[in-house]
Amino acid sequence: MIKFDKKLLWNLLSQPTAPFREGHVARFVTEFGDREKIEYFKDPHGNLVLGADSKESYFNKLKKATHEPVRFFIAHMDHPGFHGVKWVTPTTLQVKWLGGTPRKFLNGARVWLSTAEGVFAEGTLSKSKLNKSDTALESSLVVMKNERAKALKVPAQDIFGAFAFSAPVWEKQKVVYTKAADDLVGVFAILSLAKHFKGSDIPFLGLISRAEEVGFIGTIGHFELEWLTSHKESVAVISLETSRTLPGALIGKGPVVRLGDRATPFDPGLVQVLTQVAEKSLRGKFQRRMMDGGTCEATAALAFGLRAMGISIPLGNYHNQSFEGGPESAGEWGPAPEFVHLEDIKRMLILCEALMAPGLSWRDPWSSRRESFISSRKKSEEILKTM
Repeated sequence: MIKFDKKLLWNLLSQPTAPFREGHVARFVTEFGDREKIEYFKDPHGNLVLGADSKESYFNKLKKATHEPVRFFIAHMDHPGFHGVKWVTPTTLQVKWLGGTPRKFLNGARVWLSTAEGVFAEGTLSKSKLNKSDTALESSLVVMKNERAKALKVPAQDIFGAFAFSAPVWEKQKVVYTKAADDLVGVFAILSLAKHFKGSDIPFLGLISRAEEVGFIGTIGHFELEWLTSHKESVAVISLETSRTLPGALIGKGPVVRLGDRATPFDPGLVQVLTQVAEKSLRGKFQRRMMDGGTCEATAALAFGLRAMGISIPLGNYHNQSFEGGPESAGEWGPAPEFVHLEDIKRMLILCEALMAPGLSWRDPWSSRRESFISSRKKSEEILKTM
């Protein structure tokens, strides 16, 4: 069974990240790979591939997948945040926001600021402006709080950041509160899988992608390479997401077998396999729903002709928007820490591991359901003759 490494999760959730500024998470992943002797390499777009150490070994794994597909897991390492634009004063930075954000109680909200070297200051927002559709932040000024930040001559364009809370991550009654669960929890799952299956012949690959929050940019770049599409019959794509809680997709009730997202249903055969595996491995401690609160990288896979399915961890305060409230919430639609349940994460690991088992019904996922239908029809043979 895959070991649940709480320290690994905490350290990962503490990493600063934003779209196109995923360097800290990427370094964390590569250092983990080196330490655990896990094969990995970087693709031409800066995404990290786990389970292979080069393009050649990646293709070898795809070519060997004749009886069962390569399980190709995807999670993204960015989270909505801002980029620095220019210094307005020595202690005031103009920033632009990327990805979804809160819409209210913005001015005065705390933010952290980082460079490639690490978090170096905190600040507060002022003169925040929403986009034309009033759905997310477009720009703000960040007024620096740390006195030592005044002495730093950091180029504005080198700075990125996002909302800050009392700590990057903390726990209360098995609920994990953090600056960014989406989608570092998915990255954690891929790291756990890669460690567990290293050195085995299990057909596993993991893609840890960039800039998902602004349109699946890293994943699209990977698909455009056509490494997967040239072997698409040998691949089952599994999007691992941390998705907005919805009716029927509640925190603490287990991971969600995604029937689809806001854009599209997922591959019905793969969803059927995933459902069967969940029923057997989690025994009712999972959920099943069309997760239409947003879109995910499974949709990008489908658009490139690949077969795809998805698993989600229900997420409170999606994109730091206070939908559910809780500790340190600024009020409805204001900034708030995201939160997830530890048991949901543990069960996601169980489900992912079970999905790697040999002998699953990939070739004919509907066989048991078809047999049930035929049995029902046979029971009605006599009455069918009476018309």
